[in-house]
Amino acid sequence: MVKRIIKKYFDSLAFYYSYLGYRVFVILLFSLLVGALDAFGLAMFLPLLKMINDAGTVEPESLGRLRFLLDFLQDLGIKLNLLTILVFMAVLFFFKGAMQYLAGVYRVNMLQWFVRKLRLQNIKGLNNLAYKHFVSADIGRIQNTLTGEVDRVAISFSNYFIAMQFGVMVIVYMAIAFRLDPQFALLVTAGGVLTNFLYKNLYTNTKGASRRLTGENNIFQSLIIQNVANYKYLKATGSLKKYAEKLQGSVLKIEKSNKKIGKLDALLVAGREPILVSVVVVVIYVQTAYLGSDLGPIIMSLLLFYRALNYLMQMQARWNKFLSVSGSLENMKAFGKELRANKEKKSSIILKESIGSLKLSRVSFHYGKATVLKNINLNISKNETLAFVGESGSGKTTLVNIIAGLLPVDDGEYYINSKESKDIFLDSFQKKIGYITQDPVIFNDTLFNNVTFWEEDEEKKERFWNAVNQAALGDFIEGLALKEQTILGNNGVNLSGGQKQRISIARELYKNVEILILDEATSALDSETEKAIQKNIDQLKGNFTILIVAHRISTIKNADRIVVMKNGEIQFVDNFQNLLAKSEYFKRLVELQEV
Repeated sequence: MVKRIIKKYFDSLAFYYSYLGYRVFVILLFSLLVGALDAFGLAMFLPLLKMINDAGTVEPESLGRLRFLLDFLQDLGIKLNLLTILVFMAVLFFFKGAMQYLAGVYRVNMLQWFVRKLRLQNIKGLNNLAYKHFVSADIGRIQNTLTGEVDRVAISFSNYFIAMQFGVMVIVYMAIAFRLDPQFALLVTAGGVLTNFLYKNLYTNTKGASRRLTGENNIFQSLIIQNVANYKYLKATGSLKKYAEKLQGSVLKIEKSNKKIGKLDALLVAGREPILVSVVVVVIYVQTAYLGSDLGPIIMSLLLFYRALNYLMQMQARWNKFLSVSGSLENMKAFGKELRANKEKKSSIILKESIGSLKLSRVSFHYGKATVLKNINLNISKNETLAFVGESGSGKTTLVNIIAGLLPVDDGEYYINSKESKDIFLDSFQKKIGYITQDPVIFNDTLFNNVTFWEEDEEKKERFWNAVNQAALGDFIEGLALKEQTILGNNGVNLSGGQKQRISIARELYKNVEILILDEATSALDSETEKAIQKNIDQLKGNFTILIVAHRISTIKNADRIVVMKNGEIQFVDNFQNLLAKSEYFKRLVELQEV
């Protein structure tokens, strides 16, 4: 029962507490001080009212159960008169203002700290995510959660704690009002509780709309990513208008959800004051007409309860605003949980020595129930050039991804320098790897930063030119107006496929890698450019351990050994000439490509 209550009403507080710790209670303490100072300041009106009837005299008893405030002044030797009461009231409200300022500044600082920690933790979680999980993740959701959702969670934070602040102030005002006139306080409290039932359905609808909005934002982000990534295709095929209609539909759904949330919020704000005044009017009439109460204490309690009910309504409004973005908060919690659950396991052995050998023994790999690789046995020597061929779906890229440490071994063992891969801190191994794919990685920055990965000093410049010359990029760079400071644009939009691949190769050579992986690196290039890139790669042979995944046999003819794969298994491992005699599949492949 208690756990259910905590989960229902304080689950969000627990989430904020996980980032801010004790600071969440400091925020609430500020609220308590502000409420108490405001209520004590208002209570000073009661002795002022008494002074009107009692010819300017002030007695501590005039404050009833709050007489300790006037007793405090008398203990300080201060005479109770109009001036001292007014000054004391002003002092209380001055301190209330100071507390409000400090509370606001503290809350803003905590909000920014919370957002920073949230962003950094999400970035760290994403970068520690196991690659096997990443390839099946919703990229639109990842982008939306890391960007737009963080801002919405920040809004949830502000509204949650302002609502909590108002809630604390309601409790303070009610507590003081109960000390003044318990009967009146009880009636108004009952009226305030009834207003919550009026808003219950409103809260439920707002929360549902918020969840839908989060899902629609995830879809929209996914569509935008695909629009940008596939812009050239959509433009060339005249499909932009059709795709824009799909985006338009997503935008309209987001608009509809936002409108619904806005209408619900407007209803809450509009209904706040009429309900508030109605409750007070009914209670005052019942107190005076039927219960024979004196109007003086009622007026004082009324001041306190009007404040309390006003803050109650504001609390309800803020709570509704919190609920309007609660879908984002739920998404953020689930996202963080998903990142933690699928975190890549880190081992302790740091690989400092050069990579001498790689060995796979009886290795199998599965995606769900589907077996992708089975019983793989393979030894790779230092500075050997090894190629992988086979039909699409034969497991070539998956096998290379296992060798690169991107995917874990489900069954069997993978040894790096005679150490099991599961015992090695893979970052220390992967820093020795250069990876070049069919779609080269080009950052929207200068050519220099693309190759050096944002490293700058005189020594790095020498390494930069050595790397670009090895990749046959020197002449191309010299022909550019800004040379190495040329901005390459989004994904190298102004570069040819061959230029992109050379930049990718230069980046890996700059890093002083030991293993160079080329996954279909030349399959998207024309024959002439492919031959030029292949010549660059052949020149690197013997200096690196080179792993090549290829469909074109011409690119792997000079490999030391070629691995022929079929249905997730290795059929043959041998050099080009021997495979022509051993493998009918390989021989047929060579004949079809006229190598």
